[in-house]
Amino acid sequence: MLRNRFPLNAEHENTQVPRGGLIRKRVKRLFLILIALLVTQILIIWSVEDLTLFESLWMTMTTIATVGYGDYAPATYIGRISTILLMFVGAITMLTLIVSDFIEYRFYRRERILTGRWIYKMNNHIVIINTPKHGGVTYFMRFATQIRSVEGYETIPIMLLTREFPNGLPAELSDLGIVHFHGSGFDPEALKAVHAGSAKYIVVLAADESDPHSDSLTFDIAHRLGELNLGSKTTVECVTDANRSRFKALGVRAVIRPVRTYPEIMVRAVVAPGSEKVLEDMFNYEQDHPHRYDLKLDDLNWADIVSALIRHGIGTALAYIDENDEVICHPPVSGEIQGKGLIVLVKSTDTPDLEVVKEALQRYRTFMEKWRNMQDSATPKTSPAAE
Repeated sequence: MLRNRFPLNAEHENTQVPRGGLIRKRVKRLFLILIALLVTQILIIWSVEDLTLFESLWMTMTTIATVGYGDYAPATYIGRISTILLMFVGAITMLTLIVSDFIEYRFYRRERILTGRWIYKMNNHIVIINTPKHGGVTYFMRFATQIRSVEGYETIPIMLLTREFPNGLPAELSDLGIVHFHGSGFDPEALKAVHAGSAKYIVVLAADESDPHSDSLTFDIAHRLGELNLGSKTTVECVTDANRSRFKALGVRAVIRPVRTYPEIMVRAVVAPGSEKVLEDMFNYEQDHPHRYDLKLDDLNWADIVSALIRHGIGTALAYIDENDEVICHPPVSGEIQGKGLIVLVKSTDTPDLEVVKEALQRYRTFMEKWRNMQDSATPKTSPAAE
């Protein structure tokens, strides 16, 4: 048996007209007819029966709702005939058609949502174009969880523009409030359907994070977004670093490498553009990387340590290791640090050795000691007689 072999209504054969619009139009027409019948019945009852306008309205509404309280009833032939017509034409026919169309519309809407063809009314949302070739569901779950943990983004809507998930989004994504539209980022109609112009951020993922040729598709999408003046809110993934300048020339907001295991990098690129560069460098030895130095810390506070490393061009102190091997990030500025190691962000091409770090800290100790002695000598001492 063929499913939906015949259309429910004749006008559904007109495929160039959206089916949802046809249903809504027919429901509105039925409502207008029903209202006209009710007004006519109220006026008839009011004119031929010994009832007030409100009593005529009350009796008409209880009749069409098939409640029939019995407190008012037509006594004339004209009133009874019109009430019979109202029951059969209004209550039985019109209401049945309206309920039937409403149910049909709900099924139509559900099918469109499931297959990614429903157009949502969205504003200030995040549009993610393309789906990772591997682990897309996990990536989207972590992305949504991470970005909604950022202050101010707890309830931000997320929409996927992808040709994946033709049978509906997995429950894991739907439960997070993620929706999708079945289409491609290079299709102007699809960009219009996801309201790219009113989006807060647009993310273009690499279709294949291991294939340099996927940059061509990404570039095509980024170019189309640039034509719509949306480059300032767009973040793209670039597989080949040599192509970064081409994306920057389009005016995109940020360009990052596709790191599927760490969607947090993409989240930082979206909510704090520029920070993704620091995070990217931590995953390779091209420019900067965090380095551990094992040395004893017992007489300097955190501000002294940070200042000493910067003054000697070593790097930026990120954290220290205490006596219990715990890594302490963002320690208090004042108060002596008691630990046995430092984590420092250093240049990958010229990583200082341990002795250089020890020498820098020792020089800073000497400097601080001389400065304190100068401060003490400059302070005038009051004699007991003066007191």
